[in-house]
Amino acid sequence: MAQGQIRKALSGYYYVYDGAQLIQCRGRGVFRNRGESPLVGDIVEYTLETEGSDGTIQKIMDRQNELVRPPIANIDQGILVFSVKEPNFNTILLDRFLVVLESFHVHPIICLTKMDLLEEHEREELQGYIKDYESMGYTVLQTYKGEEELIERLQPILKGKTSVLAGQSGVGKSTLLNTLIPDLNLKTGIISQSLGRGKHTTRHVELLEVCDGLLADTPGFSSFDFDDIEKEELGACFPEMVQVAENCKFRGCLHLKEPKCAVKVAVEAGEIREYRYKHYEQFMQEIMDRKPRY
Repeated sequence: MAQGQIRKALSGYYYVYDGAQLIQCRGRGVFRNRGESPLVGDIVEYTLETEGSDGTIQKIMDRQNELVRPPIANIDQGILVFSVKEPNFNTILLDRFLVVLESFHVHPIICLTKMDLLEEHEREELQGYIKDYESMGYTVLQTYKGEEELIERLQPILKGKTSVLAGQSGVGKSTLLNTLIPDLNLKTGIISQSLGRGKHTTRHVELLEVCDGLLADTPGFSSFDFDDIEKEELGACFPEMVQVAENCKFRGCLHLKEPKCAVKVAVEAGEIREYRYKHYEQFMQEIMDRKPRY
């Protein structure tokens, strides 16, 4: 059987790249019976009945990782696109995205758009947040409309990696892709002033060759869920907590009401930002309130 990678999924078809061409394929019915589904990014084995006919995906190879929203597999890094204005920068939404990527062992990169729209006092406030996230170990890119050096700055980040581009609707993902791939001509979403968010402009998931790497644009969405994160795992998704958690008195400390918790001490000392800890508490409550799965 031939082998390739699913580069696009659309209307029930999977487009498999075999190193030379895209083959339009269907998935075997057995996948549906098993509750499995091929994903963009999957390495698969497929067969062709005749030359030029549609193919059939026979086997999905083991995955490095997979995301549900967006539905994609074998991702090296996630570029989280957040506008600083229209819609405004939102730390709790950013932290939701970061936590989910961390839980799937996908390396996050923060890309801030529309920096040119900020007033001076807004810029100063934002720089404080940027320093916070950089101190946690995250790469933060600040981008401007019409920035000529953007491709040069993204080249070393994208090269040799499979990256997912994700974020709220209206934050500039399509504009960013149009900059990277001028021939793509993606329709740029118009911001809905009444809702404060953009209209969905992307309808399917596709891996595109960009800067000697692969980049997935994904349908616009507003949040990630914590359905696959257990309460004992949440702390590991906050890098600054990981650095001090080994000093907690109790093994398996959830950093809530336990005595001699090193994380809470670090929060009180200002070593861990209070807003990050509050987000941790909120996410933990959400996980604990989740209905049990049967």
